[in-house]
Amino acid sequence: MSTSTPTQNDQLPSADALGPRELVMRVMPMPADANGNGDIFGGWIMAQVDLAGSVLPLRISRGRVATVAVNEFIFKQPVSIGDLLSFYAEVKRIGRTSITVHVEVFAERNPANPHVVKVTEANLTYVAIDREGKPRAFAVQA
Repeated sequence: MSTSTPTQNDQLPSADALGPRELVMRVMPMPADANGNGDIFGGWIMAQVDLAGSVLPLRISRGRVATVAVNEFIFKQPVSIGDLLSFYAEVKRIGRTSITVHVEVFAERNPANPHVVKVTEANLTYVAIDREGKPRAFAVQA
């Protein structure tokens, strides 16, 4: 794993060059993920958003990343057992060592009469790290 910094001739991709949001994960919550009211725990949803949000930074950094900030997290609708959750991620900003990602979560409900609702959205920042856990510049893509 290289920890060199980009030279003037090397360029990191801009957020615009990476394209629109991308489906990065799908999961269905199970009964063990629910609270006493039958709704899915917010902490479980947050963990799934963190996993989904890391997909694009992992791909871009070509190495380890760590979550350094949850800039915003909004629960719009409760999530229920049996909802099929789809996680879409979009890179909003790329820095020298960090990437900010926007994640939207949609629930597909009621298979007999399906409808889709946005249940959560969040902005998270990840930093590329080396084997010692220190921030590193992104590997330059050829």
